[in-house]
Amino acid sequence: MAGDYRLKVIVIIVIVAIISIFSLDPIAQDPSYHNFADQRNVMRIPNFYNVFSNFPFIFIGIAGIWLVASGQARGGLAELKIVYLAFFVGVFLIGFGSSYYHYYPANQTLLWDRLPMTIAFTALFSAIIGEYISYQIALKLFVPLLLAGILSIVYWHITELNGYGDLRAYALVQFLPALLIPLILWLFSSKLSGNKYIWGILGAYALSKGMEFLDAPVYSKLGMLSGHTLKHLIAAFATGIFYWALRRRRIISTR
Repeated sequence: MAGDYRLKVIVIIVIVAIISIFSLDPIAQDPSYHNFADQRNVMRIPNFYNVFSNFPFIFIGIAGIWLVASGQARGGLAELKIVYLAFFVGVFLIGFGSSYYHYYPANQTLLWDRLPMTIAFTALFSAIIGEYISYQIALKLFVPLLLAGILSIVYWHITELNGYGDLRAYALVQFLPALLIPLILWLFSSKLSGNKYIWGILGAYALSKGMEFLDAPVYSKLGMLSGHTLKHLIAAFATGIFYWALRRRRIISTR
């Protein structure tokens, strides 16, 4: 495994990405990020739809935690139980952290939106590594990846407080796995059935990011829901796909 050219390709991409992102000037948080299209106040709750569209994360997180903790996640690898559990804990916390942020959008509250998302991102990436490359490698990388993700958020927050926000590390944590996961799926084979679930997660995630960028146009077109609200619902659906994967996939080969 150590001499596998596929791992060398991944390592080279990671190194190039790190060098590239940190060759850029620091990236501060754009203040206009907090100006969402739909700011309607319903039942005295500001940004009502952006707040409550996060609630599916809570329900999916609870369902996933129970599935994994009870030993019913037969569509996953037993060795990765802690990783799956961390993913659904992150999903559960997204429901609260993102709701809190959208109740009062500001850099200070954005911290609590991004922390649980980072837990979920790094856990999912570790799970993919474990299912497609090696669960031993995944377990060795899981804690360092998780800490790197958390530290990237803390670093951004501290730099914002000091007047020179820097999102470079967080951008790396968020977008590099999105680049590497399709490559891993292409280069490696899983011992689990159902690649369609993972591709479905990637597709739903890409669609949710599209809705985020089209927040105002979607709201202008639909009237009832904004692009950002749909982003939450589609992203929650993506986490639900992984829940169903852990229920429905089966081991099809041994390595």
